[in-house]
Amino acid sequence: MALPAHDERTVPAVVLRDLDRQPLEQSLDAVQTLIEQHGHVIVVCSRAVPSGVERRLHTVRSLLESDRIALFRPDLPPLALAVLARQLRQLASCDLTPGVLASAGRLLTHYVHAGAVLGSVTRLDRVPVGLKAHAKSWVPGSQFGVIAHPEPQLVRIGPEASLAGPEFGTWMLVGKGQLQSDWAATALAPAWNVQGLREAPLPAESARWWGTGRLVEFCTYLPDLSVLYQLVTSVRQSVCHWCGIDVIGDRCVFCSATPPVQHESHTPTG
Repeated sequence: MALPAHDERTVPAVVLRDLDRQPLEQSLDAVQTLIEQHGHVIVVCSRAVPSGVERRLHTVRSLLESDRIALFRPDLPPLALAVLARQLRQLASCDLTPGVLASAGRLLTHYVHAGAVLGSVTRLDRVPVGLKAHAKSWVPGSQFGVIAHPEPQLVRIGPEASLAGPEFGTWMLVGKGQLQSDWAATALAPAWNVQGLREAPLPAESARWWGTGRLVEFCTYLPDLSVLYQLVTSVRQSVCHWCGIDVIGDRCVFCSATPPVQHESHTPTG
């Protein structure tokens, strides 16, 4: 899902639809056109999409023999992934090189808190669920507050229910599904001292990711471009020894190379 831009500087998103159902030639043409127009392409893809989508992306990348396509599939719920994609679109308007921009995705995941209010946890396999919670999910009217990232948490919602949240100022985005609940907005947001609250449509993959369509998904994030830019540029950059692109972190997001192992030299002593 492509979220609306925060401002006119935010780069528009290109949605690659129906990759697993369209002819391969059509997928190849679409990605090749993007490479020709922009030089590099960062593909942000949810782990909840059908497996055929992932296979098609790897096939396209292999057939194009291009080190200018970065496939980014963090283990985030769909709404949080949409937020992260928008943050990368914000940063794309700055003077960051393609490798640093693509690497920034991994860094920014550490500043996202993602969860949901669920009407049932019987099919939830993304967060550890105890037998007691499973039993309570069969009680009519039960609702659960769940955090999937950065650390798994699960509580049954009641007067004393609470979830640990970010220790820095954030905004919250809420996507409503088929569950009638305002707990995220009226209880969790004030407890986390969020600085702003917005709503968005629920991503198509959310029901699959959370194991139920009876949910309200939420995510906290850093909205300000200046803060995002400062976070990214404060990290040490290096040059990929294989493809020569600037990156941050220990793996090149375009060619997947890791830094060569530095072997210690032993000088004989006499």
